Amino acid sequence: MEDPRTPLAPGLEISRIVTGLWQVADQERAGAALDPRAAADAMGDYADTGLTTFDMADHYGSAEVIAGTLAARRDDLQFLTKWVPEPGPASEEAVDEAVARALERLGTDCIDLLQFHAWSYADPSWLDCLFMLAEHQAAGRIRHLGLTNCDAVHLDMAVRSGVPIVSNQVCFSLLDRRAAGAMTEVCRAHGIRLLAYGTLAGGFLSDRWLGRDEPPIDESLTWSQMKYRRFIDRAGGWDRFQGLLGVVDGVARRLGEGQPTGVSMANVACRYVLEQPAVAGIIVGARLGENSHAGDNLRVLCMALDDEARRELDAACALLDPIGGDCGDEYRRPPYLTASGDLSHHVTSFPAPYPVRRSGAAEYVSTGTPWEEFAGFSRAVRRGSRIHVAGTTASHGARLIGGRDPAAQTHFIIDKIEGALQSLGATLEDVVRTRVYIREGVDWEPVARAHGARFADIRPANTTVYANTVGDDLLVEIEADAEVA
Repeated sequence: MEDPRTPLAPGLEISRIVTGLWQVADQERAGAALDPRAAADAMGDYADTGLTTFDMADHYGSAEVIAGTLAARRDDLQFLTKWVPEPGPASEEAVDEAVARALERLGTDCIDLLQFHAWSYADPSWLDCLFMLAEHQAAGRIRHLGLTNCDAVHLDMAVRSGVPIVSNQVCFSLLDRRAAGAMTEVCRAHGIRLLAYGTLAGGFLSDRWLGRDEPPIDESLTWSQMKYRRFIDRAGGWDRFQGLLGVVDGVARRLGEGQPTGVSMANVACRYVLEQPAVAGIIVGARLGENSHAGDNLRVLCMALDDEARRELDAACALLDPIGGDCGDEYRRPPYLTASGDLSHHVTSFPAPYPVRRSGAAEYVSTGTPWEEFAGFSRAVRRGSRIHVAGTTASHGARLIGGRDPAAQTHFIIDKIEGALQSLGATLEDVVRTRVYIREGVDWEPVARAHGARFADIRPANTTVYANTVGDDLLVEIEADAEVA
């Protein structure tokens, strides 16, 4: 058996198999909370086998309360929790309350890992939240900071902006291999570890569903199953998914020959992700008090895939349609691959990223940078169907976002432009022209590639020039014009 534990960050060692508590919310969806003592007993059964690390969130029902109940009995546990606020600005008081609430529920004076989820990158308040959480970390209330469902571009941006991120929790499975691309490259560049959830696709990547008829997406399924049925549809449908299950079954049977306990299909699916570069641990969900798969989960650490198994699994995955976009896109843009198929279970509204003021027939947006006040201009102006966005840099208040990396700065600038457009009732798709100014001596190609990544499907007219932009650290400036149909 390989070492069942791994360092996630300095001073924080976790189980490679992390027990996920998201299903607590599903168990409580009828309105009755689980008995915290009985549920803590069920958690303790996992810890007794060596699976001492648990993942939860502020919105996973009473999961944090249950974890705190168990923490009062033993001190060998690691709790990874999340803060998932509603979209929109968050005050210092709101951040303080979120941290205090987690500390109280978990019964601790320092959270092992607090993971943050951002709903919209066009609203820069996600960065404000991270900067404020970093202050709580410096004050000793949080041991380490992580992200959840963050894409590669914005993970890189946050780190380059000085936020000490140690992990990113993302969906990663045989069905969904988005994290194997740019995400893994960013993690390896910055020494960040991945925590992989959805590894069993809500249990669909297991013996139970081999050869079964396609289940409908309705209330007969758990929320997790409803979610991953949508992933299966996106990957090509139930029949093609059954082809993947057949290959997983064949690999499990071959690797299990001669082993007293055998190898399950779930073991193979988990092992595949656990062996991926940058993955520190996989999160396997638990329905506390209903069933326990701790023994089968531990067998993942007693096996290894051989080259033949990897080739077979990779070939089977290649026959599926790839899940489009980057990590976390299922929560930010259609098609929403969630239990409900939209965001109705998660958010109530998306406030405008920036305040809008009106004067006559025109609307104006300010993004709050010192230059706007100093020089007397607006970030964007809308008159009728036309919107003009002023030269925009990677400044956010008094902060520089993206460090001195031209690609990271470009992505944040485009985020700011998108936020200004959204505030004025438009989208990035309405942009018809951009003008990109690059500071003398800065390589143009990372800027062009970042611009291309964001505008590849929009294709506005563009002019790119070298110019002495204002401020030594502001490497890029972009103007944009949009036309709303």
